[in-house]
Amino acid sequence: MESKAGPSCRLVFCLLISAAVLRPGPISKFSPTGIEDTNMDLGVQFGPQHQGYPGGLGWYTVNSAYGDTIIMPCRLDVPQNLMFGKWKYEKPDGSPVFIAFRSSTKKSVQYDDVPEYRDRLSLSENYTLSISNARISDEKRFVCMLVTEDNVFEAPTIVKVFKQPSKPEIVSQAPFLETEQLKKLGDCISKDSYPDGNITWYRNGKVLQPLEGVVVLIFKKQMDPVTQLYTMTSSLEYKATKADIQMPFTCSVTYYGPSGQKTLQSEQAIFDIYYPTEQVTIQVLPSKNAIKEGDNITLKCLGNGNPPPEEFLFYLPGQPEGIRSSNTYTLTDVRRNATGDYRCSLIDKKSMIASTAITVHYLDLSLNPSGEVTKQIGDALPVSCTISASRNATVVWMKDNIRLRSSPSFSSLHYQDAGNYVCETALQDVEGLKKRESLTLIVEGKPQIKMTKKTDPSGLSKTIICHVEGFPKPAIQWTITGSGSVINQTEESPYINGRYYSKIIISPEENVTLTCTAENQLERTVNSLNVSANENREKVNDQAKLIVGIVVGLLLAALVAGVVYWLYMKKSKTASKHVNKDLGNLEENKKLEENNHKTEA
Repeated sequence: MESKAGPSCRLVFCLLISAAVLRPGPISKFSPTGIEDTNMDLGVQFGPQHQGYPGGLGWYTVNSAYGDTIIMPCRLDVPQNLMFGKWKYEKPDGSPVFIAFRSSTKKSVQYDDVPEYRDRLSLSENYTLSISNARISDEKRFVCMLVTEDNVFEAPTIVKVFKQPSKPEIVSQAPFLETEQLKKLGDCISKDSYPDGNITWYRNGKVLQPLEGVVVLIFKKQMDPVTQLYTMTSSLEYKATKADIQMPFTCSVTYYGPSGQKTLQSEQAIFDIYYPTEQVTIQVLPSKNAIKEGDNITLKCLGNGNPPPEEFLFYLPGQPEGIRSSNTYTLTDVRRNATGDYRCSLIDKKSMIASTAITVHYLDLSLNPSGEVTKQIGDALPVSCTISASRNATVVWMKDNIRLRSSPSFSSLHYQDAGNYVCETALQDVEGLKKRESLTLIVEGKPQIKMTKKTDPSGLSKTIICHVEGFPKPAIQWTITGSGSVINQTEESPYINGRYYSKIIISPEENVTLTCTAENQLERTVNSLNVSANENREKVNDQAKLIVGIVVGLLLAALVAGVVYWLYMKKSKTASKHVNKDLGNLEENKKLEENNHKTEA
């Protein structure tokens, strides 16, 4: 075999190189003493065993991530008489393939023409070999060789390449799972892994273990012949129960990386769980406590299965055969005879049935008499408001929009009894169920007259009042026989409850007769009242005498007052004279006398 040691290679040295290159099996380091050491401390790293390559104590392992640069130091002390260094790798059959050469004297580097390492190699001055863009095919046993004139030193390195798989996904998911049926849930797939990994399934975070007839796991892996990367797939067949409703299913892939074992988790998958109907219920819309005559009833039948049943059989009261319909059935404008038991069942399982009792509420009102009724005053009128209902009803009586405390009863009608009466009833707790009937009562009567007389305190006039009662309202007319002045004629009061009055004020000069006539559609009634004039004259004379007496009295009082005044003045005059004499003032006395004379005059 031709060696690349150079032409200066001696025969013994070349034989040593050939022996080292061609030697199969475990590679050892040759020491200068010739002692073989297969357990030297070479910084051994232990990794998983795969691809049939041996690994064990005394071997140095380099772990690299897929696509990264593999760096392999030559774990040998460089001897002083080193001629050159070489790197080789071994094929599976043990034959060597040289890939790099570096001379210690010329400082030159040569790379062998190996297609898979073309433009990927780099050999440093300390004989560290770097391989860029790590591939799975780079998993080999590489050997660093340092050659002197009399010896060859070797250090093997095992290269392991790791590729992190893609995040696992749950694909081919079942649209739904059915209880009590073993069904494929889906496939968990993780791609581009090296080495291959393991897939685990979880239900609500707990590992799913194989269980016959309940959990079936089928795992398979496939390697891409070009990239040598693995795709792992795990299929899960699962028998669901109702406990799996809204339960999350996940899967994970466990793989080896340069730093050890790692795990990637998938996203959650939640499956619709189908299960058969175990119970049927029936609903009534609107609420069955408020159904009244004229309403529309909708029956709704429900099954608790998933998916729920879409069709049912509805059984109406008195009808043995069911009516096939969707989950709803509507009855329109129901009457009281629709009261009864309603049922519904599954079409394929008639024994699974539900029922409900429905009462159609009703309310009848009968008012006797009703409408417009005309009666005569004093007549009796029995009134009855009869109620027929499906439950207790309230009754209210109104007269002219005012609520009455009790129902009306007429043993003897009066004008004030006339009016508009309403009997109204409502059913408790049933909204909108009300009835009402009305009675318009008219009380008629012939005119009746009562006349009264009232004399003014002055006695000069008299007020004559004609009180009239009757319905329809009578018209009042006055007639006066005799002479006298009418001060105020035909002043009328409001007409209330069949009564009103008309009054006239008169000052008769002689005896007069006043006639009051009241007339309506039923009859004409007349009444008269005589008014005397004597009473008026006597009162006038008495008044005149009273006036004369008052005048005479006033005159007498004036006379008495004058006498008293005269006596007082006379007494004052005498006293004044005595005073003047004492003072001896004659002139003043004269003046005083003159004044007194004037006063007396």
